[in-house]
Amino acid sequence: MKYLITGGAGFIGSHLVEALAQTHEVVILDDLSSGKTENIRALEGSNRATFVRGSIRDLPLLNEILKGVDGVFHQAAVTSVPRSVADPARTNETNIGGTLNILIAARDGGVRKVVFASSSSVYGDTPTLPKREDMIPHPQSPYAVSKITGEYYCQVFSRLYGLPTVCLRYFNVFGPRQDPQSDYAAVIPKFITRMLQGAPPIIYGDGLQTRDFTYVRDVVQANMQAMNGDAVGIYNIACGARINLLDLASIIREEVRSSVTPVFQPSRPGDVRDSLADISAAQEALGYRPRFTLQSGLRETIAWYRKQKGE
Repeated sequence: MKYLITGGAGFIGSHLVEALAQTHEVVILDDLSSGKTENIRALEGSNRATFVRGSIRDLPLLNEILKGVDGVFHQAAVTSVPRSVADPARTNETNIGGTLNILIAARDGGVRKVVFASSSSVYGDTPTLPKREDMIPHPQSPYAVSKITGEYYCQVFSRLYGLPTVCLRYFNVFGPRQDPQSDYAAVIPKFITRMLQGAPPIIYGDGLQTRDFTYVRDVVQANMQAMNGDAVGIYNIACGARINLLDLASIIREEVRSSVTPVFQPSRPGDVRDSLADISAAQEALGYRPRFTLQSGLRETIAWYRKQKGE
């Protein structure tokens, strides 16, 4: 098969590229606004991987590179809730406009299936747990609005044009290659890298907010199952268990053998208080089974960051 992976030089996208390029031809599209060429450096010279620097906002480019493509894994996005709060216009242009471009080009290019990276943020801050796919969305940020809009476009293209689509609602993905440097970086890479440096982790809020963390290799598994199977629709992709940030910090502190304690800062606008997924629909329709616990995923992730640090 030949696949296009948008955002393929990014955190999740590069893991997908790595897995798919073992047996398939892949085209990697990334504008490198947040992706990094070092994430795909291992594929340099491979006859199975082609890198194209470009944007999902460029419809003529998409029409060109989708010729002969069997399926699209659409990972490219402005991915941060705080960044979307700071710059809603860019989030809208990239996440909504770019997703529409992908669907148009896929429809016109005869693509067999599109797998779209959605987000648990679409559920918002409703108190009901676990989150199920049939719950009414309550987006709390421009990022969440962009993801639910992307889902609606996927469903419309399936109904109107017969383009099969699967939307995977990721819950707090973590793993190697996740960038800890940005002000908008996710919590796990920030906790790990700060503690490895002997600095205290920063918690926004009281630390009792909970998350359902998902190891990146489980997300790769879910994407491949979504592409290869007959299922269409929307599915939660998560571990199916939650932990609060205080306990998360304690686990990482033990794993890195640190003695630092968290420092607290005010909660950030748009952040969700609690998150937990019901993954039964993905289990039934996709055959999805999380293979990594939080701690086994953390050990692999910490080992990777230690290696980057030269330890």
